[in-house]
Amino acid sequence: MAKVAGDLPLYSCRNCQNPIALRSDLLSKAYIGKSGPAYLFSHAMNIIVGRKEDRKLITGAYSVADIYCCNCGEILGWKYLRVYEVKQKFKEGKFIIETAKIAREY
Repeated sequence: MAKVAGDLPLYSCRNCQNPIALRSDLLSKAYIGKSGPAYLFSHAMNIIVGRKEDRKLITGAYSVADIYCCNCGEILGWKYLRVYEVKQKFKEGKFIIETAKIAREY
């Protein structure tokens, strides 16, 4: 089992087991990604942030960048770079990671 930061539980890439996010950075489990259920995280690690693009999502318009596992290159979700809707500003700088792409480890 992979552990980091004082043996805190974490989420890792389902493809290569690279640590991606700490359980303590999980903000919500009530999101939808490109392929289904997704989680909102305040921070992510061991990722590569792709190029910025504007997207129209369910809750409004955003500037986002896809995020990839730095080890195997698997697309994991996206990072909110800029949020245009005032009610959605809390998402700015946060990460959507699809549940199908990660595994929880203890």
